[in-house]
Amino acid sequence: MADSSFDIVSKFDKQEIANAVNSASKEIATRYDFKNVGASVDLAGDVIKMKANTEERCLAVLDVVQTHLVKRKVSLKHLDVPEAGPRISGKEYHLDAPLKEGISQENAKKINKLIRDEGPKGVKSQIQGDELRVSSKSRDDLQAVQRMLREADLDVALNFTNQR
Repeated sequence: MADSSFDIVSKFDKQEIANAVNSASKEIATRYDFKNVGASVDLAGDVIKMKANTEERCLAVLDVVQTHLVKRKVSLKHLDVPEAGPRISGKEYHLDAPLKEGISQENAKKINKLIRDEGPKGVKSQIQGDELRVSSKSRDDLQAVQRMLREADLDVALNFTNQR
């Protein structure tokens, strides 16, 4: 019997992100606490750009965006919010949050080690660029690995694709 396998990737749906940003933008335009504060949010390529006239309002815009991303089932681990917070530019505060996609080599090695150490015996995993391929003779073992990775607290959002 041939080995069963699946790929571990970290990808997001660009359309879902655009929809979340658009709905957040509409909410910001209509909410009373955002009137006359110059608050706005835009999606420019793979960067969500937020601005407002105070640092607190800028962080409130970020909170609205995060709420809409969660409603659209987009993991917040894709959002790379700078730890320094909003930066001042003229009379406005700006906050640019780039979107992260793909698994870094460091995270791939952590996931690989986790599968080897805590996963079922007979499960093999190998790094292929910015994704991992996990294979085993038993589909039950593969499902156990998926369950284990979902429960693990990793720095990256994981998706399981290409299941055979």
